[in-house]
Formats: sequence, structure tokens, C-alpha cells
Amino acid sequence: MALISINGVSRVFDDPKRKTGVIALDDINLEVQRNDFLCLLGPSGCGKSTLLNMIAGFDLPSAGTVSVGGQVIGRPGADRGVVFQQANLMPWLPVWENVAFHLKMSGAGKATRREKSQKFIDMVGLTGFENYFPSELSGGMNQRVGIARALLMNPEVILMDEPFGALDEQTRMDMHGELIRIWRESKSTIVFVTHGIDESLALGTHVAVMTARPGRIRELMPIDLARPRDPTSPAFNDYKRHILSLLRPENVIAPV
Repeated sequence: MALISINGVSRVFDDPKRKTGVIALDDINLEVQRNDFLCLLGPSGCGKSTLLNMIAGFDLPSAGTVSVGGQVIGRPGADRGVVFQQANLMPWLPVWENVAFHLKMSGAGKATRREKSQKFIDMVGLTGFENYFPSELSGGMNQRVGIARALLMNPEVILMDEPFGALDEQTRMDMHGELIRIWRESKSTIVFVTHGIDESLALGTHVAVMTARPGRIRELMPIDLARPRDPTSPAFNDYKRHILSLLRPENVIAPV
């Protein structure tokens, strides 16, 4: 059984000003297996983040169901960790307190929080920065704190919404390598939203290519490339050309 099952999901947002509805997603059917790294790829406004929010439980479908581990999702839960576009850290807390924040909210003592956070601080490569504050770290390091915070919850699924979009190209490539290492070590299942073809091919075991709004799944593509992935290789560029053809508007006729 798939870990994540999305069955017949549509999402319509009301537009009171125009007295109509905006169809963001239309009849999405998708399955994600345990330990997959699925990249949701598509043009801006196609509903990628909306779909991710429904897996997280932040939003609900207008039709259809989203299930994780056989349970229909109706609200956020500890089985799903979320890493946002911005790390959303508490600026007044040091790294280790940010990582262990949800333990503090659940009443865990300081020693327990410190001990449990250290494993994930080490995992994301921030050993030695435990007592630094977010303002003292780079954007990439703050995103690592956000990943560690999600991992500490021991979720079955990690949901990532363009977490590297604000980073420079070199830092982004470095973070890709780190994320693959973390994914392998944690044995997590990741759903990752991106609008970058190269990023999806660098990271994913699968890429789900979505159409422009209303978002539909144009193709779910397994990616059979050795790691680390070479973006100059013929195989990588074959995938890239195919994805570009899928992203071309469906009503555009290619020149003869």
C-alpha cells in the first residue's frame, strides 16, 4: 500500500468579488511509496503548494481524499513534518531551541530537549552552531535548522515547499547534496515542491509534472539516474527535454 494516496482530489477557491470559483486543482490522482523522494514540478499557479498543504492538513480538498498511512487527512499531524520557503525560526532562540521547539511546547525539560535536538543538529551538519541565533547564520544554515526541526518530530513524511528558492545557485547545489544525504540517513519520504527542472532531476526518485491551472498531473515520471547526478550527462538532458515537452502549453503546436 502506498504511504500517500491522493484520490480524485480537486480544490476550488471561492472568489466573492467575482461571484465565482477558481479551480486550482482538478482530479488529482497520485501515489507516493515509502522512502520515495517525489518532486512536484509545474508552472507558477498550478496548485503545487495547494496540493502540499492538503497533504500537510493545512487545507482540505473540495472533492476527493488525501490519505497518509491509510488515514484520511483532515488536519496537521506529527506524522508529517513541513519545511517552508522561509525557515520561520524564532529569532530570540538559539539553534538547538529552535530545533526542539515543539518538545518545549509539549512540556519536555531542557535536558531532554537539548539531548534530542543534538542528533538532528549533527545530521544536518550544524555541529558547533547549537548556541548561535538565526541572525548569525546564513540562509542555507537557517534552512538546515528548519529541516532538523522537521526531522526531530520523527515524521513519516517530510513536506518541503521550495525551501531553497531564496538561496544563491552555489548554496542551492550544496543543499541538494546535503538533503539527499539527510533523506538517506533518515529514511524519510519526501514530497518537494519546485518550479526548477534541474532541481527536480537532481533530487527526485520521481517527478510529477503538473499542468497550468487548473492543476492536473500530466505525467508521473520515475527518474533512473545514478547519484550524484550529472546535469551535463546525456541521460539527464534526455529527461530534461522530455519534461520541457510536457510543460509546453497543450494547445501550442510545435513547429515542423
